[in-house]
Amino acid sequence: MKRRQFITLLGGAAAAWPLAARAQQPTRPTIGFLHQASRENYGPFVAAFRKGLAEFGYVEGHSIAIEYRWAEGHYDRLPGMAADLVRKPVAALCAAYYPAALAAKAATTTIPVVFVVGSDPIDGGLVAMLNRPGGNLTGVSQFTNALIAKRLELLRELVPGTALIGVLMYTDNPNTEINTREVQAAARTLGQQILIVGVDSGRGFDPAFTTLAQQKAGALLISPDAFFQSRRDEIIRLAARQGIPTIYGGRENSDAGGLISYGASQTGVSHQAGVYMGRILRGERPGDLPVMQPTTFELVINLKTAKALGLTVPPTLLALATEVIE
Repeated sequence: MKRRQFITLLGGAAAAWPLAARAQQPTRPTIGFLHQASRENYGPFVAAFRKGLAEFGYVEGHSIAIEYRWAEGHYDRLPGMAADLVRKPVAALCAAYYPAALAAKAATTTIPVVFVVGSDPIDGGLVAMLNRPGGNLTGVSQFTNALIAKRLELLRELVPGTALIGVLMYTDNPNTEINTREVQAAARTLGQQILIVGVDSGRGFDPAFTTLAQQKAGALLISPDAFFQSRRDEIIRLAARQGIPTIYGGRENSDAGGLISYGASQTGVSHQAGVYMGRILRGERPGDLPVMQPTTFELVINLKTAKALGLTVPPTLLALATEVIE
């Protein structure tokens, strides 16, 4: 080979090496994060999700990109948002909570979906089995409806002799019928009279709390729904103004001034969703990953709020509490 030809070939090969190297480098995956509520009040949970991802080497802005979609309580927006993420396309989807998971399931049968839901994912039609879900969905279920009876019991112990307990229900949630059945069944078991008061995204909470006051509800249970979490401060303010003892699902409500809360750790659940997302991005199939369930629950009591309501918290409840805010 002539020297000039050799130099030309060598130069061409050298120029191609960086292109080949770039082609062999893994591309940064993009995942979708679909949430039915608003970004407000969900910062700690998103951080916990990112932490789970980071444990598998996926750091947002470096080794992974995340496309966020927040429906802000308008659940009718979720199908369009899910379809938009699928069209991008994303490598995987995280969907929180049940309406978002339903929208993700309807949007794709191939892209992996990690859900966080409160209800039973089998009854809700998300998976066929818990141990081996099959298909493209898996995630974490908090089975919050199963805790309704426990919350009613705690509320009755905190406010003994309450004839009527109100239940605040978000009627725009497609899971409303299931939630209603669960709370009615729990009330029947306890022999407790309840008053279900519905709210939707188009109205504020004032009419609901006015109804509770008019019907002389002695206490209030907040039905599990992400919409209520995004409106947490408003609900706590109205409960204080009406002087109605209220129980919530997550401890962040008691931290913010709510009287009492009982439920799974939301940051723990979000972290597990991030771990599952990391495992799936590493190559595991969602259908092989069992639906996870929380094993520890937090009972948090805000004594400052109890004092403002003129309540004396029974020592038995204080002894059971995970944390007492003084």
